[in-house]
Amino acid sequence: MLLKDEVGMLKRVPLFSGVEPAKLKLLAFTSDRVSYSAGQILFRQGDEGDAAYVILSGTADILVESDGGEIKVAELEPNSIVGEIAILCDVSRTATVRAAVPLEALRIRKDHFLRLLTEFPEMTVEIVKVLANRLSTTTAELIDARSNKH
Repeated sequence: MLLKDEVGMLKRVPLFSGVEPAKLKLLAFTSDRVSYSAGQILFRQGDEGDAAYVILSGTADILVESDGGEIKVAELEPNSIVGEIAILCDVSRTATVRAAVPLEALRIRKDHFLRLLTEFPEMTVEIVKVLANRLSTTTAELIDARSNKH
């Protein structure tokens, strides 16, 4: 795929929508385009967080290990980002991500990702929105799960 096509794809990702094309070109150039077949693991819960992934096409399942086995907690759609929590919080992976169908993603190394956030405060704001949204969804699900137990 041509660099300008990748820049076009990145422009569609809400996280990067405020970033100027020249910087997106640099991001596309310094990131790795990766492909996974259905069932392949992007990363596992407990792994070191060395990169974030932007889903370009296909979908992936977010899975969490529990005493009763694996639980699917969410599905990733194209143009979404995953893996940023381990980078931002400097913790190990909080979940396993597995391709549900053939998937294309952009793998952004930790150092590049952190540099982008430093250079683009608007990206940091978008990341905060993504994380806040996830937190409110998780909180609502926890409340729902607790109320169904009683």
